[in-house]
Amino acid sequence: MSPIRPVVAIHGGAGTPSRAAIDAEQKAAYHAALREILAEAQETLAAGATAVDAVTLAVQRLEDSPLFNAGFGSVFTAAVTHELDAAIMDGATLRAGAVAGVSRIRNPALAARAVMEQGEHVLMAGAGAESFAHDLGMETVEPHYFSTDFRRSQLHRAQGTAAIILDHDGGAPLSEDKKFGTVGAVALDMHGNLAAATSTGGMTNKRPGRVGDTALIGAGTYADNRTAAVSCTGTGEMFIRAAAAHDLCARMAYGGARLDDAARQVVMEALPAIGGRGGLIAIDAKGNVTLPFNTEGMYRGYARVGEPPCTAIFEDPSDPPSP
Repeated sequence: MSPIRPVVAIHGGAGTPSRAAIDAEQKAAYHAALREILAEAQETLAAGATAVDAVTLAVQRLEDSPLFNAGFGSVFTAAVTHELDAAIMDGATLRAGAVAGVSRIRNPALAARAVMEQGEHVLMAGAGAESFAHDLGMETVEPHYFSTDFRRSQLHRAQGTAAIILDHDGGAPLSEDKKFGTVGAVALDMHGNLAAATSTGGMTNKRPGRVGDTALIGAGTYADNRTAAVSCTGTGEMFIRAAAAHDLCARMAYGGARLDDAARQVVMEALPAIGGRGGLIAIDAKGNVTLPFNTEGMYRGYARVGEPPCTAIFEDPSDPPSP
């Protein structure tokens, strides 16, 4: 039996700026951030870290980067506030934890893991989740910590609009003001265990109190050693209705589908049938990786132990993966 080669994959959200709207400097910044985070997670896996440790680290780093809509740099609600969601799941035990609608926890992914490890609940929300994190000594911040001038300008331009679209999705450049996104990570460790974690700042100009798929186990986040670890990004309401992350695993478990086939059935067939746009990243128990999306692009990458990280934004010859 061949030894397991640990692997980690991450995403920084589907619905990227269009090719016409993103310049070389911006592309380089995204590739550099993705590679740096992948390299750090890869290093921990090589040193024997668990898949749960690797996805926690990767998502925490994504939350700390202002380039992505999670943690620092999260988008604003219509009430000019921040409401963050996160979830994590251990494929070995099917334990899971999530937080929703928090605005004072610096790294919601760490709080989600704490919920999982306490074992009493799976999902905690709002002030109760924040009190829970505070009682455990987790780092809390004033809500303005998450704010950036860029996100504030997005909100100001988006106010008064009704449509919600992915960030510069499709063809002509669309309004950056209506961006929403997510970050996530999936991993397979040297012990053969899988894990997934996802975090988001939600949607620009969203109605306060809205919770998307990120914090809902089986919708935006799922992991099961028998099948795969999955983290999703896109139109959250549709991912909830499709139970997208669990649907992928169910297609493998009950229908015998291979990872890539199951992922593409969900992303290219099941979700578009109800108007769902976005993508997902997934790793199966054999270490196969898939990163499909039905938008113009998705910030993404993966790294196997012993190989250089590979990152990409679009999917065509003009934007080859960047090692």
